[in-house]
Amino acid sequence: MNTDVLVTLADLVRINSINPAYEEGRPESHIIAWIEKFFAARGIETWQQEVFPGRPNLIARLPGRNPGRRVVLEAHVDTASITGMTIAPFEPEIRDGLMYGRGSCDTKAGLAAMMHAVASLHADGVTPECEVWMVAAADEEYAFRGVAKLCEGLRADAAIVAEPTEMRAIVASKGVLRWKVRTHGKAAHSSKPALGVNAIVGMAKVIGMFEQAAATLTNEHPLLGRASLNIGVIRGGVQVNFVPDWCEIEIDRRLLPGESAAEVLAGYEAMLAGLGVDVSMDAPMLVDEALETAMDAAVAETASAVLREMGLNGELAGVPYGSDASKLSRHGVPSIIFGPGSIDQAHAAVEFVECEQVLRAEEFYRQFLVRFR
Repeated sequence: MNTDVLVTLADLVRINSINPAYEEGRPESHIIAWIEKFFAARGIETWQQEVFPGRPNLIARLPGRNPGRRVVLEAHVDTASITGMTIAPFEPEIRDGLMYGRGSCDTKAGLAAMMHAVASLHADGVTPECEVWMVAAADEEYAFRGVAKLCEGLRADAAIVAEPTEMRAIVASKGVLRWKVRTHGKAAHSSKPALGVNAIVGMAKVIGMFEQAAATLTNEHPLLGRASLNIGVIRGGVQVNFVPDWCEIEIDRRLLPGESAAEVLAGYEAMLAGLGVDVSMDAPMLVDEALETAMDAAVAETASAVLREMGLNGELAGVPYGSDASKLSRHGVPSIIFGPGSIDQAHAAVEFVECEQVLRAEEFYRQFLVRFR
């Protein structure tokens, strides 16, 4: 196997591409420029697609024998924050077959493997049946605006999105709904609490309601298990000798295929209306519907067959986290998720990826592109 992909992965890890929404982040233009040079040096056509000023997607194109069909390989270039990391984030190191560094797993490993799969086909003079777009996308870690821009006017017959799936082909993933709930009270001095209305006490009732509702999420998806609800943030009050007149929480609700975010919100709003608490819900901060690609879709069947031929697990699977794949799917592009690494190492204090998986991932992407019709 050609280990050049590991050199590229190390070069990508050295580039700070923390999403600009986070501390120490910077625009994706820096890493996009490096990837653009990678393809230019190999004579592969590229162009940029502006998402925000200084924050583009990059698309590399390989012609196909059938110009009416297209496959998209997509990987995001931005990473999570480095806060809390206990290793040098931008100094890639290989130890015991593992490469360490921020983004090594999520998801520069998949990005590097895709880049080399496309480059190797071009270098070998192989023209796949379908035109290939390899997309290095911005802003996945915060608001998914890179893939949203990609979908504008996009036509494609299949897409593979790189995320750490431990080399499994993923056809289903949970969606996510995040929003704030706020209770309203009346401020007063703590020596006379009867003159006020305690918004934190009101929020305790709200939290109890959400906990009871979470316990009723018993429907299961065969690949994803149950939906879930988590209250991840709470804020309220000003100081200890005030009766607090406000309190708010932030909620993360994971959605199953078939669940509508709008219907889920409406259900919780109806429950809150009967609590006897002055409470309001903000518009969602994030909505991402679940992914479910048919197991007999060509993209899924081809991926499964290639994995089996490689001696890997070809059984189609699901994951609990979201990705750019659900947006491509909603746009009408049959999509799966596949890549080296484990989600357990993504965003971790010690992030790493198995080098052998990166090498095998390049082989998988290449074989998929040759085989897909």
